[in-house]
Amino acid sequence: MEKILLVENDPFLLDRINEILVDDGYQVFPSRQANLAYDLFVTIEPDLVVSDLMMPKMDGFELLKKIRSISTGISVPFLFLTNKSERFELNQARELGVDDYLIKPFDANELLQAVRTRIERRKVVALFDTRKAHLQTIIMLANVIESRDPYTAGHAERVCSFALNLASELNWNQETLGILELGALLHDIGKINIPVRILKKTGPLNETEWDIMRRHPITGAKMLEGVDHLRAVIPYVISHHEWWNGSGYPNGLAGEDIPIEGRLLAIADAYDAMTTNRPYHVGMTKEEALEEVKRMSGIYFDPLLAGVFIEINRSRTAGGF
Repeated sequence: MEKILLVENDPFLLDRINEILVDDGYQVFPSRQANLAYDLFVTIEPDLVVSDLMMPKMDGFELLKKIRSISTGISVPFLFLTNKSERFELNQARELGVDDYLIKPFDANELLQAVRTRIERRKVVALFDTRKAHLQTIIMLANVIESRDPYTAGHAERVCSFALNLASELNWNQETLGILELGALLHDIGKINIPVRILKKTGPLNETEWDIMRRHPITGAKMLEGVDHLRAVIPYVISHHEWWNGSGYPNGLAGEDIPIEGRLLAIADAYDAMTTNRPYHVGMTKEEALEEVKRMSGIYFDPLLAGVFIEINRSRTAGGF
């Protein structure tokens, strides 16, 4: 639950805004005085500050400046509430890092839209910081996995690119795209436990070898269970070999019982496998692979996702990308 520090001198307006935000699922910490609100900020470390501009003892500008002066307050979004009659120094506010302002009177929808936008931006910033801190390590780990099988060099990053293009076309938000990027890079992490002799085998796998190969989604998911900042990618890891008709592995899920993450990544993963040379086949052309995706739509692949994937990749090919 996101935490909002609410600072408003008018007790009636304070109660009304508090009610609106709490009803929308936020944890609200109200205060009528900016100097007390600052102490509260330090204690609770909120995800957003919604503050009146004109207040006694300390005004909104002073509060904003004081919050921005501490490390925990540098990136926290700040939303001003101001009357039309109040002198609003927009340039000063921008220099101090205010994110937006609302002119009183405003209705509940205007308030919630402004708050949701700022909270979403905060999530993206937090996710970006986390992703930036771990992305190089994850890419290195993906490269270690792929180094055990020279035929799959670059596979994870290509799958990641295909998957991101598809998800972007589906209007997934930035937070979800960030999780997808990590999930695509780590989707084969479980293969680190598969013997190299199986990964590099040029002939058909026997039943025992297939049993070992089919374990890698579960192995990968178990590896990530204890890593807090990577738990969100587990659906990509465990379900990217589930097929629409229920014939996939490891759980034999079918249709929309397969997490959307797995359904999307299955197409990107299979497309890359089709278009690259492997020990057991010569890579198809892009058009041949897209025809195969079309043929397997409704069998292996989610028909809706497959249709979008085919459309965007054909348009990119036609456009010379």
